[in-house]
Amino acid sequence: VTTAAEMLAACREELPCDIAVCAAAVADWTPEKFAAEKIKKSDGKKTPAIALKENPDILQTIAAPGNMRPPLVIGFAAETGDVIERATVKLEKKGCDWIVANDVSEGTDTFGGDENTVHLLKGSGKKPSVTDWPRMSKSAVAQKLVDEIITTLI
Repeated sequence: VTTAAEMLAACREELPCDIAVCAAAVADWTPEKFAAEKIKKSDGKKTPAIALKENPDILQTIAAPGNMRPPLVIGFAAETGDVIERATVKLEKKGCDWIVANDVSEGTDTFGGDENTVHLLKGSGKKPSVTDWPRMSKSAVAQKLVDEIITTLI
């Protein structure tokens, strides 16, 4: 897929399923129109304006109530500042069951690094349970999440 709309369509094609892990970092916005050709610089011209439209919210769509909703929907929240508070808001707004939240602020080395520190939020409402995981490799985070899913489903 190359667009958020295509990704949403691909996700919908896989429903129903038992678990949805929505880990892709899809852009919130996309251009309203695409130029057929390169937009060239020209002396004396203003910077072109680019009108944006909101991309579909894949996590919120998959987590919406209905007979196609997976029994377990997991989202991710890459946040800067107030990580737990912002992830709690996202958990409630998106309607998912779990959020894996991490701090991507400058200096955390999350982007481009091999390690991460995450917090697993479970539940709904304004007071989900929060488990803080120690700093570990990103592959270890993935394995720990799989182990948590297995433990929950068995």
